[in-house]
Amino acid sequence: MTDDLREQVHAAARRARVAANELVLATRERKDAALHEMAGALRARAAEVLEANAKDLEAGRAAGLTQGLLDRLALTEARVEGVAAGLETVAGLADPVGEVLRGSILPNGLELRQVRVPMGVVGMVYEARPNVTVDAAGLALKSGNAALLRGSSSAEHSNTALVAVLRDALEAVGLPADAVQLLPCHDRASVTHLITARGLVDLVIPRGGAGLINAVVQQATVPTIETGVGNVHVYVDASADLDMAERIVLNSKTRRTSVCNAAESLLVHAAVADEFVPRITEALLARDVTVHGDERFARDGRVVAATDEDWDAEYLSLDIAARVVGSIDEAIGHIAAHGSGHTEAIVTSDLNAARRFTTLVNAAAVMVNASTAFTDGGEFGMGAEIGISTQKLHARGPMGLAELTSSKWLVWGEGQVRPTS
Repeated sequence: MTDDLREQVHAAARRARVAANELVLATRERKDAALHEMAGALRARAAEVLEANAKDLEAGRAAGLTQGLLDRLALTEARVEGVAAGLETVAGLADPVGEVLRGSILPNGLELRQVRVPMGVVGMVYEARPNVTVDAAGLALKSGNAALLRGSSSAEHSNTALVAVLRDALEAVGLPADAVQLLPCHDRASVTHLITARGLVDLVIPRGGAGLINAVVQQATVPTIETGVGNVHVYVDASADLDMAERIVLNSKTRRTSVCNAAESLLVHAAVADEFVPRITEALLARDVTVHGDERFARDGRVVAATDEDWDAEYLSLDIAARVVGSIDEAIGHIAAHGSGHTEAIVTSDLNAARRFTTLVNAAAVMVNASTAFTDGGEFGMGAEIGISTQKLHARGPMGLAELTSSKWLVWGEGQVRPTS
């Protein structure tokens, strides 16, 4: 069975390579036409997609999935419209393929150009979120890549319906349907076969919880981009406008708890703690947030005493860890010890504090007086995103079209040869 599954995954990768070789020749006009066709097809077949999603939600509830996971899994008419609109946004973006990154003419007359090229075959391993199916397919297509999608069994019906729509749309505009393929999801071995298919797959991107990401990064022989979990902090500085701070904390925490840019920890400078701690505690409790607090926060009997585990938790729920710090450096130290390198925010009116925070905090995105919810490819003007990278090599932060390309050097000459030594 394992050998059969390996051949099934590898056969899909070989078909993807053929499709990628066709996509690399596709003009922007053809790729954009396909994206618009995909968007229109999703709208036209939304009922079909939502019916499939309802089956996944029913099975998820029966299996005891948390509310956060069910929220990630759920599709609505508005969310289907959102991913369709995202495809149209991607169609409106510049095509990264062929962009000249740098160039020069050498003294010997050789003309050098470094240009963007597609990665080739990109594998995605992800959990619960069916919107990733569409986002990944659209971004891969526009950047000239074929996508191998390995979603979770919890979203099997949704992903199957979505990929059917996308493949039909590709065929309708004359592009290869195998540019988007869904891999088997019931056996974890399919992940192993994908992430070790070196030579068949050019890049793997895991997107999900810490367990999934760590397993892929540690076991993969295919180059991998790590999209980390989001233990996101909001730090309220001594000089913060407290009205602003309250708005930012509440939006960062409660706008949508199941996403990786949601705030999971709150740090408050001691200078404003007497005023802000009871104020923000009341505001969070009013929105049904459970506060896991240190001694200062726990003076309110409704606050749960924080444990060591709380400082490292990615709750993905209406929970937040909260503590008072004595200085900005203590806040930065706490983030260094417990942060995941995703997004960190400071609320301050002190320019020097903002500069110190943004310089010393090690994260893919650092916000000054803004909600952490803005760490998002769409909000950054990238259209959809394929993930948020927390590593430092090649791509960091929201990953859009440019992050799905590599580069090659084009060298034009007129017969030049290199002198012998």
